[in-house]
Amino acid sequence: MSIRVDLDGPADFKGWREAARRLAQAHVEPERIMWRTGAGEEGDLFDEAAGPDRAQAWPEPVADGPTLTVPRRFVDLAELVVCHRDPERFGLLYRLLRRMQVETRLIEIATDDDVFRAEAMAKAIRRDRHKMTAFVRFKEVETPDGTAYVAWFEPEHHIVELTAPFFRDRFANMTWSIITPDRSVYWDTRTLVFGPGGAKSDVPADDAGDELWRTYYANIFNPARLKIDAMKREMPVKYWKNLPESSLITPLIRAAQSRETAMVDMPQDVTPKRAAVIARQLSEKPPAAERPADGSLAALRVEARSCRRCPLYQDATQTVFGEGLESADLVFVGEQPGDKEDLAGKPFIGPAGAMFDRALGDAGIDRTRAYVTNAVKHFKFEPRGKRRIHKKPGIGEIDACRHWIENELAVLKPKLTVALGATAVRSLTGKSASVLSLRGQVVGSHLAGPVFVTVHPSFLLRLPDEASQQAEYARFVEDLRMVRAFSEGAALPTLS
Repeated sequence: MSIRVDLDGPADFKGWREAARRLAQAHVEPERIMWRTGAGEEGDLFDEAAGPDRAQAWPEPVADGPTLTVPRRFVDLAELVVCHRDPERFGLLYRLLRRMQVETRLIEIATDDDVFRAEAMAKAIRRDRHKMTAFVRFKEVETPDGTAYVAWFEPEHHIVELTAPFFRDRFANMTWSIITPDRSVYWDTRTLVFGPGGAKSDVPADDAGDELWRTYYANIFNPARLKIDAMKREMPVKYWKNLPESSLITPLIRAAQSRETAMVDMPQDVTPKRAAVIARQLSEKPPAAERPADGSLAALRVEARSCRRCPLYQDATQTVFGEGLESADLVFVGEQPGDKEDLAGKPFIGPAGAMFDRALGDAGIDRTRAYVTNAVKHFKFEPRGKRRIHKKPGIGEIDACRHWIENELAVLKPKLTVALGATAVRSLTGKSASVLSLRGQVVGSHLAGPVFVTVHPSFLLRLPDEASQQAEYARFVEDLRMVRAFSEGAALPTLS
């Protein structure tokens, strides 16, 4: 007789794993199991004939049953495969699980029929997730609780739960919903909530944001690089109906030849280099460098959200302003936000931030009693595949962002400002200098008064070996102890 397993949903990996472990320990053969999701998927051919009255009872848990072992690669593979729409996916994974108890290196045999099929399903899931992150377009709606954003998407597989954390991290400060035919997800800036699917009619047909998408797409479209087949592979036609910019694709393709000819005939020096763009923007009269009317950090933070003083805002997720006590005696100034800070909107929370917090603790400094900020408020990076790699800000970008440091310090009036790295030194003093030549000393600054110079904690993460890391970490902690001593009334060495 068969054993029927009812899972909580079409992508219930946890339920499958628990059932598979129990059944495998009882040596239940794969062909005796009927996996059901209750999602209207096609099931076993004999489901109806078997029925609840003919299904065999589950085996009792085996207390001293065999220990099941699988490589981590199989677990990662299974988490993807369960999201596929193939109704045989759970049976396939269970069969692999049973086989791996004897064929310990099975997962490494790419030519095995079961392994090949599972890898193909996982590849389809990765592609579907990529398309979701690329082609979701939010529409702005007004609700009784304020502005929210809603999107419609039609995935090929059950990927909503798997992909939702990407949107949670990318749009952490927005209230949004993504509706699909099978499943929907809602984020209220605190919690992800999943629910049943919906209809395309639940999402507004058009809004002002659609016009922004069309403007953006028209400006980035490069006729000289147009390859229609490649474009259709990356942006399949089936997604076009839900993209606001799709109305532009056909006319842009038709006009590509004439636009390409015009680009060839255009003088080659008409597009200024990035440095020239920054220099031009800096030469324009900036807004008056006055603090907001109420003279508070909160008002500065709001003002900084719309900062356009250099081009970095165009690629960054958001402005990352300083954080801490307005009455702090110590202010720490770093370089710029990293990837995690850019997504969360908070300074020093990534790997360098963890190193910084550890060193502060070892030096006896309470971070909650200090103020932490960066010389540059937007994340500068270069894309490498799916990763965003930190790129050092230029002098023009540092100088353009000095407005915010100047206003922060004017409000804070700290006893001591600590420059973490060369970018902070440049921002606070207006001069480029070697950190190694100034480390452990105090320099003057018309913005901040006394400035103590030390390395940025990311410097410790880049050291090649553990011995160097331990030595430099100890030196960094010693620098911070000097900072603490000064805040408590001791004197610091001043640059002669």
